[in-house]
Amino acid sequence: MAGPSRRPDSCVWCGREVADVGIGRRRRYCRQSCRQRAYEQRSAVKGTSIPADAVVLTADEAAALVDRMFEVRCAAEDVETAAAEGAERSELLSLCERLVQLAREAERFR
Repeated sequence: MAGPSRRPDSCVWCGREVADVGIGRRRRYCRQSCRQRAYEQRSAVKGTSIPADAVVLTADEAAALVDRMFEVRCAAEDVETAAAEGAERSELLSLCERLVQLAREAERFR
């Protein structure tokens, strides 16, 4: 019997999907460069009142994240409207695919 299915994890630094290594601990970073950037940030906030696991974004990064979340909400509203209006299955599938794509992009906050 196979073990329980594990959903792909996201990199704790950039949000990209992290490849499953099979046995052992799950990886937290998708690449060595993401691991390095996370280390640099932890080192930069060490000794300050900023929590080590805080995510520090520039104003532009925060605005871009808000924009991506707005796109996700709009796409979800499009699905809701299409379903309420009795849209064809193919149209609903297309709208759902777009919603999932936007949600994945929104997960990447760096």
